[in-house]
Amino acid sequence: MFNYYFGLAVRSLKRNIVLTVLMIAAVGVGIGASMTTLTVFRAMDNDPIPQKSRQLFAVQIDNWGPNAKGVGTGDSENFQEQISYLDAVALMNARAAHRQSAMYVTGAALTPSNPDVLPFQVQIRAAYADFFGMFDTPFLMGGPWSAADDKGHADVVVISRELNDKIFSGANSIGKMVNLDNHEYRVAGVMGSWEPVPKFYDLNNNAYGKSAEVYLPFTRAIDSQMQSWGNNNCNGIAGEPGWEGRLRSECVWLQFWAELPTAADVEHYRSFLSNYASDQQRLGRFTWPAHTRIRDVREWLVYQHAVSTEVRILVLVSFSFLLVCLLNAMGLMLAKIMGRAGDIGVRRALGASRRAIFGQCLIEAGVVGLAGGLLGLFLTALGLMGLRSLLSEEVTRLTHFSPADITIAVMLAVVATTLAGLYPTWRAAQVQPAWQLKAQ
Repeated sequence: MFNYYFGLAVRSLKRNIVLTVLMIAAVGVGIGASMTTLTVFRAMDNDPIPQKSRQLFAVQIDNWGPNAKGVGTGDSENFQEQISYLDAVALMNARAAHRQSAMYVTGAALTPSNPDVLPFQVQIRAAYADFFGMFDTPFLMGGPWSAADDKGHADVVVISRELNDKIFSGANSIGKMVNLDNHEYRVAGVMGSWEPVPKFYDLNNNAYGKSAEVYLPFTRAIDSQMQSWGNNNCNGIAGEPGWEGRLRSECVWLQFWAELPTAADVEHYRSFLSNYASDQQRLGRFTWPAHTRIRDVREWLVYQHAVSTEVRILVLVSFSFLLVCLLNAMGLMLAKIMGRAGDIGVRRALGASRRAIFGQCLIEAGVVGLAGGLLGLFLTALGLMGLRSLLSEEVTRLTHFSPADITIAVMLAVVATTLAGLYPTWRAAQVQPAWQLKAQ
């Protein structure tokens, strides 16, 4: 029966090509506009590490107090987005989490061993060995450095696959040396492809940018006085001059993440963090009550507004446009069906039930939705191409069409168009055969 109704629907659509094309175009344009924005929104709102997003926590400590003044002094709860070196070292030494790492982004000039290749700058992430296990980073060759390397301030690095291809032509580089700012570092591992979107562990510094090319021990970076390339905030108080002054100051410039696998671990760490801040108060460093917070990955993304309000509004506007397109398609369907009232009356007079008329017209609406969905996919692809040409490299990394997006687009078109066709279909089923035959 479905095949019969489908054949009738196709023949009906062929009878009035102009109206059919207009209906498909209305649906396709609406789907194209809404899916272009939805694709980017879904990528920005993506859980970058779903297998562990409820176990990884960003740590916040209020080390400026309620009277902090100036730009960037904190959120409505007076929390800063990063922590100070004093707090980072104290938390690392306490080892209260299953895994933990203080980190920051920096950089250096890399001088290749090949004299034909000119030196170039690389982005470096200074972190602890726990970084790799905590974030499930894949390795192509070798592995991370050890906790002993952290303690020993070792001259070791982990490099990205892209950098390994560039300076070692993709060969096994484990044990080879890399020159960073005229200092030699031994390669301990080569990471596989790892590009979490957004870069949840450091949303303060180019949240949608590429991951670092080089990773080295946090302790080694501090010894080498590698300046932060990221967000630095001192609440208007410069403190003592020089590198050592920065380390002793209350400036916030480090990210700190802890892995807490169980609910008991989470509660224990909350208590530990609160007790730590209370100790700082008793020591005279803080003159306000303990004020700390930990947030898991999903909470952190919301807190940091990883998806901006403007993007959410754009999605809402695009779906409102889709609704307008569907209303236009519904009007065209109604006009088409009413134009066929005589044919429908004849079918009813020959014994076709209202259910049969309803089924045929509903399938016809579904066919229009399917065609409109396919057109919408094409227009979405064009829209994403346009975004790639207009937006920055970081944003264009989000503009890809996944199988899930294709499924959503086609299903949305078919379901939405079928729903929009319910009223015209109902009107078709109400046609009185006697009236139409008399009019003939």
